[in-house]
Amino acid sequence: MTPIEMETRIVRYGELRPCKTAFIDAHTPGSDQKENFTIIGGGVSESPDQHVHISIPHGFNIGAAGQPPKCRNSLHSHRTAEVFFVLSGRWRFFWGRWGTAGEVVLEEGDIFNIPTGIFRGFENIGTDYGMIMAILGGDDAGGGVIWAPQVIEDAKDHGLVLGANGKLYDTKKGQSLPEGVTPMPLLTDRELTQFAEPATSDVIPNYVARYWDLVALADKTPAKVIGETGKLRDKPGFEVDLITRASATDAMHSHDRPSVLMPVKGHWRVDWQGGTTVLAPGDTMSVPENLEHRALPSMSGEAALYHVVATGDPAGLTWTQR
Repeated sequence: MTPIEMETRIVRYGELRPCKTAFIDAHTPGSDQKENFTIIGGGVSESPDQHVHISIPHGFNIGAAGQPPKCRNSLHSHRTAEVFFVLSGRWRFFWGRWGTAGEVVLEEGDIFNIPTGIFRGFENIGTDYGMIMAILGGDDAGGGVIWAPQVIEDAKDHGLVLGANGKLYDTKKGQSLPEGVTPMPLLTDRELTQFAEPATSDVIPNYVARYWDLVALADKTPAKVIGETGKLRDKPGFEVDLITRASATDAMHSHDRPSVLMPVKGHWRVDWQGGTTVLAPGDTMSVPENLEHRALPSMSGEAALYHVVATGDPAGLTWTQR
């Protein structure tokens, strides 16, 4: 594969195209400044304005959320795994029907594997614009977002209506639900009882991995972060490893499925049969299946990247499976 061909599979941080109308809370005060990015796969955006950078199926989706300080993402759930790692900033994640069941604060490089069957939200509690990267299980990302009922009700007060077809309609722009399309129904009280309310003390040991702990584990070989034998034991349809300067290898290798490289710290030179490139934090690179390649730090100093590859497993654990 030539460098020009490979460049179509690299999304540079500075070239990310944001969408500010991706979800139903796009006009809701406190959430109306967030930017959403769909990097690999169709994602779960409810807006036709969302740009998809790489549409090649990988068995998972890669996205990102960028938010200024005090901006939050509203309570929602997914039918497949949702994994976040912090690229920049300081973030508070919270969960439960009303977002009060528990919370955790994540710093740069920390990773959170959120089970299905839990409402979750997050906010930037840092002092600068921050970015979190997201991995969603499955090529169709579970068919969309499940919103806590109050999110849908609040959005209606600010002009946005979500149709049962999963599409957004902005009444401030004169839009209305098309003929034959009904509003997205609110979850019933019975349906809401199926969503878990785990305590922080139960979530952190099994679903949160701190960056510096992973760096220590990656002193000789890459740290298995998420996987059947990972620090966070789960089979969400993909595996995640952390590779550091200490565990990077000169050996060329390949995978039978597309894989993704996502630097967290430092600059990384990626070599493959046909070319070479350099990745920086925030860049995302899709490596084709069966292509021999390697990734090595290209400069001195701290260097770490997350590596993602699909496994074909189910959607991942729900909280009740623990």
